[in-house]
Amino acid sequence: MLRTLTIRDFVIVDAIELEFSRGFSVFTGETGAGKSILIDALALALGGRGDASVVREGAAKADITADFAGTPEIQGWLEHYEFADEDGGALLRRVIDNNGRSKAFINGIAATATQLRELGEMLIDIHGQHAHQSLLKNDAQRQLLDSQAGLLDEARAVAAAFKSWSALARQREEFERNAKNVLLERERLEWQVNELDKLALKPGEWTEISTEHSRLSHAASLIGGAQETLAALSESEAPMLSQLTSLNLKLGKLVDVDAGLKPVLDALEPARIQMQEAVYALNDYLSRVELDPARLQQLELRLEAVHSTARKFRVQPEELPQEQVTLSEQLKQLADASDVDALRAQEEKLKAIYMALAQKLSKARTKAATALSAAVTAAMQDLSMAGGTFSIALHAGEAASYGLEQVEFMVAGHAGVAPRPLAKVASGGELARIALAISVIASTATSTPTLIFDEVDSGIGGGVAEVVGRLLKRLGQERQVLCVTHLPQVASQANQHFQVSKRSEGGKTLSQIDGLDAKSRVEEIARMLGGLEITATTRKHARELLAS
Repeated sequence: MLRTLTIRDFVIVDAIELEFSRGFSVFTGETGAGKSILIDALALALGGRGDASVVREGAAKADITADFAGTPEIQGWLEHYEFADEDGGALLRRVIDNNGRSKAFINGIAATATQLRELGEMLIDIHGQHAHQSLLKNDAQRQLLDSQAGLLDEARAVAAAFKSWSALARQREEFERNAKNVLLERERLEWQVNELDKLALKPGEWTEISTEHSRLSHAASLIGGAQETLAALSESEAPMLSQLTSLNLKLGKLVDVDAGLKPVLDALEPARIQMQEAVYALNDYLSRVELDPARLQQLELRLEAVHSTARKFRVQPEELPQEQVTLSEQLKQLADASDVDALRAQEEKLKAIYMALAQKLSKARTKAATALSAAVTAAMQDLSMAGGTFSIALHAGEAASYGLEQVEFMVAGHAGVAPRPLAKVASGGELARIALAISVIASTATSTPTLIFDEVDSGIGGGVAEVVGRLLKRLGQERQVLCVTHLPQVASQANQHFQVSKRSEGGKTLSQIDGLDAKSRVEEIARMLGGLEITATTRKHARELLAS
């Protein structure tokens, strides 16, 4: 459950810290006081979208922190993503600065907004004040039924199967429309791959043969230069190596006479050693290098063939091996895609998978529709719709991403009337009551520990409002329920009561939320009953509501 909520510099809130208890809590206040700001702030802490507009004017950032008690399921999630702490709870924090940059934290550890949303769905279920409007849409009706019945994973599996089947069907149809063009493209690719297969240029071969060709084409110059250098160093009449060796011997004797020549000797000796190493290397090189006109001609033919092929394919010679791989893969894909019989067989296989999943989903929806229809019909009897019925029609249709049927909510406002589509027969008040009944029933089917109802009692009044209050209070016995309401009959049923009001400070309007004690609660219920002028009669009525 939600234990505390701290809001700082959010819209028109400067600083608020609230502590919540178990059971049923309400938020009341004048229109425009900012009752829904609490819900908006909490939604932001749970990973909702936010931008710089949520930062209070003049402030650097908005900061919302929500502290929740843990459950085994939540603890398991926290441990899986390495957010768990010793307390076992979940501390969610969201910070948005006045440039729109957002930061998110779970138990003090940086998190993503996606992680906040995933965890938030396990912590809180929010029923907005416009929920009854979405009930008029078939898509929303189908999603509500699937959610209530726990069929969301099955529905996603059906959607994925339909996507795979449809994609292959489009591919097969495209091939059948463009069979001639596909055949021409396949022939072109076959010719290109055949050309590259005949050339059979291996990766790295171009560099190897280019280097060898350069060496062989300059072999005479290489041999002559190496021989000339070797002669100068060690094989001429006055070879450099012999002269340097002689000089070193002479300086070695002179060093014994004057140590000042020692640095010169030390510099020349390494030079003599390096020169000797050069002589060894030249001898080894000359023993290996040779003139090979036949090999040179062979390499020139290979280079010309590679150059010619590279020009045909408009790539660099070293890119030909990769071009061969790419074109071979394209040919294979085209060959697979152009086998229309294989495509049809695969299409039938994917269709069978889809139909099996969709039919299984249809059976589950039928069972769930019967149970939800009965539950909502029973709730309608307590909401001044005695004799009314609610049913869910499943209309068979063409295969689609959502399954094999359209879901439609049907309602009869009173006894003796045939059910008709919800969008056509329900008045505003009836629609609000039905939406509330569905919300309460759907909430009992979820394990979410905290439920929030944001003015879902809109359009309801009189004795029905008292019934609504009792419904929410009864729901609060099983889990934590927070409700934004304008009805005194609902507010009087709460275990905990908060008042939302506005104040002016420094020329700016700010919102504040105060927990009410028994005395101030009488005043607030009286205000809700009688408006601005509170009389002894309205106070008496308020006390009666609270006592009941």
